[in-house]
Amino acid sequence: MQPTGVLDTAKATNPLKDLLKFGQSVWLDYIRRDLITSGELKRLIQGDGLRGMTSNPAIFEKAIAGSTDYADILASLKDRPDLDAKARYEIIAIRDIQDVADLLRPVYDESHRRDGYVSLEVSPYLARDTQGTLEEARRLWKSVDRRNVMIKVPGTAEGIPAFEQLISEGININVTLLFSQEVYQRVAEAYVRGVEKFYAAGGDVGRIASVASFFISRIDNSVDAELSALLKSGKSGDEQKLKSLQGKIAIANGKLAYQRYLNIFSGALWDKLRSKGAQTQRVLWASTSTKNPAYPDILYVQEMIGPDTVNTIPPATFDAFRDHGKPRETLTEGVDEAKLVMQNLAQTGISIDRITDKLTVDGVRLFEEAFDKLLAAVEKSTQGETTPKISLQSSKLPDALAKQVAQNVNDWRAAGKVRQLWQRDASLWTNGDESQWLGWLDVAEKQSECKEKFQQLAQEIRSEKFSDIFLLGMGGSSLCPEVLAKTFGHIEGFPKLNVLDSTDPAQVKAFEKKIDLAKTLFIVSSKSGSTLEPNIFKQYFFERVKETIGPEKAGSRFIAITDPDSKLEAEATADKFRHIFHGVPSIGGRYSALSNFGIVPAAVMGLDVAKFLDRTEEMVEACAAAVPVEKNPGVMLGIILGTAAKAGRDKVTIITSPAISDLGAWLEQLLAESTGKQSKGLVPVDREELAASACYGSDRIFAYLRFEEAPDSAQDEKVAALEKAGNPVVRISVNDTYDLGQEFFRWEIATAVAGSIIGINAFNQPDVEASKIETRKLTTEYEKAGSLPPEKPFFEQGGIKLFADPKNASAVGSGNLGGRLRAHLARIQPGDYFALLAYVEMNPTHEARLQEIRLAIRDAKQVATCLGFGPRFLHSTGQAYKGGPNSGVFLQITCDDANDLQVPGQKYTFGVVKAAQARGDFQVLADRGRRALRVHLGKNVELGLSELLTIVAEALA
Repeated sequence: MQPTGVLDTAKATNPLKDLLKFGQSVWLDYIRRDLITSGELKRLIQGDGLRGMTSNPAIFEKAIAGSTDYADILASLKDRPDLDAKARYEIIAIRDIQDVADLLRPVYDESHRRDGYVSLEVSPYLARDTQGTLEEARRLWKSVDRRNVMIKVPGTAEGIPAFEQLISEGININVTLLFSQEVYQRVAEAYVRGVEKFYAAGGDVGRIASVASFFISRIDNSVDAELSALLKSGKSGDEQKLKSLQGKIAIANGKLAYQRYLNIFSGALWDKLRSKGAQTQRVLWASTSTKNPAYPDILYVQEMIGPDTVNTIPPATFDAFRDHGKPRETLTEGVDEAKLVMQNLAQTGISIDRITDKLTVDGVRLFEEAFDKLLAAVEKSTQGETTPKISLQSSKLPDALAKQVAQNVNDWRAAGKVRQLWQRDASLWTNGDESQWLGWLDVAEKQSECKEKFQQLAQEIRSEKFSDIFLLGMGGSSLCPEVLAKTFGHIEGFPKLNVLDSTDPAQVKAFEKKIDLAKTLFIVSSKSGSTLEPNIFKQYFFERVKETIGPEKAGSRFIAITDPDSKLEAEATADKFRHIFHGVPSIGGRYSALSNFGIVPAAVMGLDVAKFLDRTEEMVEACAAAVPVEKNPGVMLGIILGTAAKAGRDKVTIITSPAISDLGAWLEQLLAESTGKQSKGLVPVDREELAASACYGSDRIFAYLRFEEAPDSAQDEKVAALEKAGNPVVRISVNDTYDLGQEFFRWEIATAVAGSIIGINAFNQPDVEASKIETRKLTTEYEKAGSLPPEKPFFEQGGIKLFADPKNASAVGSGNLGGRLRAHLARIQPGDYFALLAYVEMNPTHEARLQEIRLAIRDAKQVATCLGFGPRFLHSTGQAYKGGPNSGVFLQITCDDANDLQVPGQKYTFGVVKAAQARGDFQVLADRGRRALRVHLGKNVELGLSELLTIVAEALA
């Protein structure tokens, strides 16, 4: 969970503050030490009208495990063997709760004890123990010793009697884990009885405060799953009726619970207590973040606004409502419709009582699991492991660069820019549409809350005994799954994950030969649902599966991952796909690793998704807004990279230990597509073998991701030599493969920060779109005319042809093939980079020849070199090549296809699509004034590459 920031003073009104006009108090569902000590909490109270806070074991565990916030107090407790982990936790928690209560005390006083509260939870282990709950609640109340604290008690059958007794003793209580209207009513009635007893005993009822925490979004998660199962079964009858209920039950359930509140706290009995100063027990809406990406991000705030209520909002939703909330009284609207919705649900055979009972049981279990992890984190700290459980990061920079980095660190600190980032403030970049593309900031937390869904999916797929999973995607939808597949390998008991992201017909056919179509599950992954490559992959393999197992069963072998209401979703629905998972519209493809585009493939290939996300959240905490800039790993990495780029060190050379080597391909896309535009940006250099320090110019910065379980000693020696020679090096220690999620998040934060410093929109990709447009023109022409527009080489020798636009053709002069290549390579100047763009099958033999060509040029010209296989690099480094610094010299390699494959339903073939992509790519390079030459080989690609290597070597001699 993330702390949030305050409203930009340039905005005229603040929707969060305006909630109070409609009788609703806004509380924050978050706590950590830095939020208190940094002054952030005070700013939230003053700037956003924050009126209370809630905490729970999961929040504390992430703060302890993912930060150094508690290092001081944990260190001071090392020599206290008399304290067990729970006692040490309580010391930590009580300090925070007391400090928050003190900061909120003015709100408590100004609101006449209505607001200004912070909650502390009794141990979830006591959820079924009435007496134990009573004893612990009394002890915590006494220990915190603040009038404006509430002790959290679960709304279980055993917790409700404890709650009533505690109220009768004058202790403020937050009753949590309420899902059912009937259980809520029992809680509210218990509150009235408790107040009566307290009054009868001579107590001042005006000082008793309580809230009933009624959970919202989890209801829809559960009900929607059952509705989807009914729809999928085809036995539901009224399909439209079922669809109309999706996303409606949680709000209807909450509105009807509120009607019970209005009835209970009215009439003669309550009027008597009110006359003595008693306050109603307000309904507090909890679990109000949106989990389903198809629903608006502020749905469960916007639709639950009404008098005498509280909404405790997680930080990301808090920021979102500040940004685009529209406060009005919605809670009392549509009450009759809410009743009808609940009636219609009952008619489907889905029991809301069964669902809410299960949610209560699950809620207790989840809090127990979180408490287990919390105590484990505290226990480890006792053994001296007080550092956060994140992959450590360090840097060694030349003095001049280090000074510039320090200046930017000071700027980010003074201007509160980390807070702006978490606030989704577009002015941090270009003041364009950036705020609409930051959904990745809190997606790990949301995915963690849905971990059971992924576990169920994994078991479902495992039980089907599939041998393989075949992911069909491109760019952001394929690179993260490829990293996971290559890093984790084939996990025993689960199908093997394969990733296809090439339109090269030889590669498509080679992948098909590796699998048994009858035992393979296909995942079609496309954010927009209209990306050319995944669409034609789907067309081809859907037909092949129909031919293999029959059209009736084909859909059951396919899963779609796509944004809501996309063309792919409509097609997947029509073809009766096994599952459709949604992407988050506010997350761009390259930032989508932790969304369903990465986590669904992770689950079906057998990763422990809960563990993976849990580790990731530790990095999220370490990068939080309240963390000081110099301690924030993602922000510091971004400041270093952005500062280096502006200082001319814009070639980010990625060094990865062999066990995690494929991470570089994901980083290439993230850095290049995010920052390479407006003639600025970072040029990532991946898979370039390390050389002696003398081979590198002053345009490089090195990032070494060292896998601690299996480091490469040769890499260690070479990196140490680079540092000794004065090259800037950032080191990141990756402790475990399950820490890859931490790297995804660290680098996403870093890329956003670097983009801010460079001065670009880090979330668009204008030049990628330009290539797509050129490709679309050519494929459309083929559909009309049956052929691509004719083209003629400007030179040909020995079966190798050269193509270029007139300007580039003129620049390589005359003479034989070697002379023309020599002239092209002579265009490389110090500070430039050279890129091989190979539209050939991606296999070890081809890569080995291309690497030889690349390294020969690197060593001869002493420039950075890049190697990409087309068309996959179009959705990756292609943006930087066309839109970034005009310092690239490009050699595009195409070939004749020995065998082609027809795309079902189209005139064109895979080979035609690949040719159109290459030609579109080159056209945009030429349009952007890039130094580019295209070399076209024959059908024997291996022979052609060997000949090209010989010619290049001669040209460099």
